[in-house]
Amino acid sequence: MPELPEVESARALIERSALHRTIEDVDDADTYVCRPHAPGQLKDALVGHQLTAAHRRGKSIWVETGGDGPVLGIHLGMAGRIHVVGTDGLEEVGPDYGRAAPRSTTPGKPEWDRFTIVFRGGGALRLFDKRRLGRVRLDPDVDALGPDAGEVREGELHELLSRSSAPVKARLLDQHAVAGIGNLLADEVLWQAEISPRRPADELDEDETVRLHRALRSAVRSAIRKGGVHTGEIVPHRGAGRHCPRCGAPMSRSTVGGRTTWWCSQEQADTPR
Repeated sequence: MPELPEVESARALIERSALHRTIEDVDDADTYVCRPHAPGQLKDALVGHQLTAAHRRGKSIWVETGGDGPVLGIHLGMAGRIHVVGTDGLEEVGPDYGRAAPRSTTPGKPEWDRFTIVFRGGGALRLFDKRRLGRVRLDPDVDALGPDAGEVREGELHELLSRSSAPVKARLLDQHAVAGIGNLLADEVLWQAEISPRRPADELDEDETVRLHRALRSAVRSAIRKGGVHTGEIVPHRGAGRHCPRCGAPMSRSTVGGRTTWWCSQEQADTPR
């Protein structure tokens, strides 16, 4: 699933290549991806406007259209990607788990284009989604999300953790608590901070919260810079028979917060050292 770094790359692609181009047509016929809007409703709202600014909180993107125009919300779902075609016909493709594709004139499967904006003078913005789990809607409620994982302050994080006795990984995955953290990023952050994913969130002391906050900021920035959460240091070591790259101890595996979780059996013991 795209996590904060991949979604930030998609937002940056929209900002770089799709703004200030007049919308001439919209294909919003996919009633599942575009729910609750009926076919034609998004088209009627967007044609004639321009995308003027692209924003993100956690895994959600929203794009302003200027003046009295609507706000367009985009969620990539499990496997969605943003494609932007320029007036020259070249296509810029957003990252697929951080693996950015080069500019290309090779078309993808049109049946996987779930939502398309066509620009006057040529070019388009498309939501390409094999699994059809992305979402496009007008005026999304981003206020329902917690603070962005890349911007949450240390004091905010401590307060959010202290409100829940759930395992700390489950709390980090809760988008209403902190927005943008997925499975791989959570494992990376907790490994960097040397905290067990199974520790109750409200039991973390001040020093542990400081370490966790520092690790979160570092991991998010590194993943954005390098191209996605797959570049995390612990990611290649998440597997049977593998070992912690820091101390050499065997990696442990369980299900935490409904997700397969890997951690260092020594440095991330359930009882803090």
